[in-house]
Amino acid sequence: MADSVLIINAGSSSLKFSLYREDAKQEFVCSTNGLLEGIGTNKPHLIIKDNKKNIIYEKNWIDPKLFQSSARGALFDETMEWLFTHLGNDQIIGIGHRFVHGGSKYSAPAIANEKVYEDLKALTPFVPLHQPGSLSPMRVMLDKRPEIVQVACFDTAFHATMPDYAKRFALPRKYYDDGVRRYGFHGLSYQYIVQYLQETNSPLANGKVIVAHLGNGASVTAIHNGKCIDTSMSFTPLDGLVMGTRTGHIDAAIILYMLQEEKLSAEEIQDLIWKKSGLLGVSEVSSDMRDIVEEVNTSGAKAVYAKQALDLFTYRLVGEIGRLVTSLQGFDGLIFTAGIGEHSSTLRFEVCKALEWLGVNIDKEANNSGDLIISKSESKILVQTIPTNEELIMLQEVLKFAKN
Repeated sequence: MADSVLIINAGSSSLKFSLYREDAKQEFVCSTNGLLEGIGTNKPHLIIKDNKKNIIYEKNWIDPKLFQSSARGALFDETMEWLFTHLGNDQIIGIGHRFVHGGSKYSAPAIANEKVYEDLKALTPFVPLHQPGSLSPMRVMLDKRPEIVQVACFDTAFHATMPDYAKRFALPRKYYDDGVRRYGFHGLSYQYIVQYLQETNSPLANGKVIVAHLGNGASVTAIHNGKCIDTSMSFTPLDGLVMGTRTGHIDAAIILYMLQEEKLSAEEIQDLIWKKSGLLGVSEVSSDMRDIVEEVNTSGAKAVYAKQALDLFTYRLVGEIGRLVTSLQGFDGLIFTAGIGEHSSTLRFEVCKALEWLGVNIDKEANNSGDLIISKSESKILVQTIPTNEELIMLQEVLKFAKN
């Protein structure tokens, strides 16, 4: 019999989960990974693998009723029934839920209860594509297994240390008081990077650092002495950098143009700016940076579009880094993380090349090899590539509550 912790990362159309089991050394090691995808369609698919990536369970559903919004909870309920049976004599002592938004009330992880659930539900208008998905498994477990400690972990929490002027929009004060402010996201990833720097006694641990979390969703954050000073995302995860399918920062009047001149509905605009823009919209090739880079190096019909998308992504990223250097009044290090940041040597090279005037001097060989340190020894700015681990942060937060 062993204790286990379940970590859940729920999106708008998928749900990922990992089960961590306590071993003989009293360390929690990932034993099971699961992915429930196709939520909101009539063909959801569940696949669960062990720590050796062997498939231990798989199921496909084909049911028109699964189009209904209530189907999400039913799918998760069935998934958890299998998981609890699979546990045998082991027991889940805690569950961690990743929430994109914690609003102004939650600047630290919180134990889930009815009040917390209702508070987070009230934030749905802020992130309508994310919050319902995160709330659904929490609701199921509150109803089915209320004895298990559930911990809500927030991507916004890390950014609570931003100064007041970095949180505000130039709107009438009532909007700030109503929660319309700059929050920042990807906080669990940034928290891991800070922890990694501290645990490895990095010279950047107490320095001025810019961390670029670059994936399908992308942001960049200025950190000083382990605390957030400013970040690129703001009221929602739509703002800031160009992303896989999201616009990043745009003139708000463009939305008015779409409403008034093109007569698009709010739902159509939401779909356009969240799901049809970014790298995908500009390149007309893909939302995946790997596909963009591959297309750029061909003579295909859309190679020019792909190059424009890559150039725009890089330009906006470099520009945001420059803004954050000003926020920090200088910087000591630049860190790349997440899917694109960790794996695209092309993107890293282009960014660092554009920052040479600030003292960044990249080592091409180290960069192409994906080494931890990719700057030359004479570089004024230390440049690193560090894989992120948001699940580890969530696991640690759950154990703080579950083990006490």
